[in-house]
Amino acid sequence: MKFKLSSRTSVGLGASLSAVAIAAAAFAPGAANAHTTAHAAAKKAPGFVAVAPAKSWGGLTLNVGDQAGTGAEAVLDAAGYLKLNSGSSVDGVLPDGLKVDFNDFAAGPPIVQAVNSGADQVGGVGDAPPVFGAAAGYKVAIINALHVEGGKNAALLVAPGSGITSITQLIGKKIAVGVGTSADYHFLSILNQAGLKPTQFTIVSDTGGTCVSLLNTGAVAACDTWSPYVEDAVIADNDTALYDGPAYGSPWSYDIASEAALKNPKYVAAIKAYLTYLNKAYVWVQSHKSAWTAGWQLIVPFSTAVMTQATDDDLDTPVAISDSTVTNEQGILNSFYDAGLLPDTLNYAPYITESFNDTLVGYKAAKK
Repeated sequence: MKFKLSSRTSVGLGASLSAVAIAAAAFAPGAANAHTTAHAAAKKAPGFVAVAPAKSWGGLTLNVGDQAGTGAEAVLDAAGYLKLNSGSSVDGVLPDGLKVDFNDFAAGPPIVQAVNSGADQVGGVGDAPPVFGAAAGYKVAIINALHVEGGKNAALLVAPGSGITSITQLIGKKIAVGVGTSADYHFLSILNQAGLKPTQFTIVSDTGGTCVSLLNTGAVAACDTWSPYVEDAVIADNDTALYDGPAYGSPWSYDIASEAALKNPKYVAAIKAYLTYLNKAYVWVQSHKSAWTAGWQLIVPFSTAVMTQATDDDLDTPVAISDSTVTNEQGILNSFYDAGLLPDTLNYAPYITESFNDTLVGYKAAKK
């Protein structure tokens, strides 16, 4: 098993954003005080119900927004559901012949933008990017849900020897967190429980491995990020993980699709086929953790100890979309609004569809 990602396009948090970008220019790496207001969503609710799928996709290629090293292409390949096309403009082919092309991004917010723009039809993101997308007026819907137990896949990190043991000791200091990402909500949930406000800190918008690098060079006092960067920071750099576990953030991540794709019968058929294999791959990981660790390590070259721990901490279970999905995302949106980070609240229910729950086949889907 060997991953070949050289043909993939990599787009980071600093990608060019349009005038209605999620949280405006908040995704520029390193920008102090990066939280800015998002554009208010359109008053008319979008129509996020998938049309009847075509009987075939007729040579169509599905474009997927993926998070580099931790996302869909890697797990599909590891599970044996993706035949890679070395040297081809299309990254791979699923067993039923569907061509899939993956575009790498550093985090979820630019994936939401890519799906909204039509550059990708579907993408995998954390819990916060979809609500920022809705607030920005983007026509993007949640179509598939993944649940992770334990909450160890996200943490607020501080450097060794810092003496910091409480969020109150970080008041007035620089904190690296990807604005609009799941880490953003994780950090906000810490503040909410401590009775603090984001304005009491200087937010530097950065995430992933760059976030940890800023911490370890002393550029910031703390960093909030996710697996496998949390595990590498703790095991390799001796950083301390504060405020991890199920009390903070939320245990959900999602696949999203554009309203335009959901109105196209061929894309609906392709997305159903893609999600069917993707959900099977996530279930495969649960009984093949060592194989997935080895495959993941080829993409993210951290130590075996780091990647083994990351696999245990970030074990996703596909879950049917339900009322609890609406409740979770509405709560996240309301939290950002209450913190003054969104200018308006809205009903998030229209931005979620159960149209793809039938992709949970071949196993008993978890119910949350």
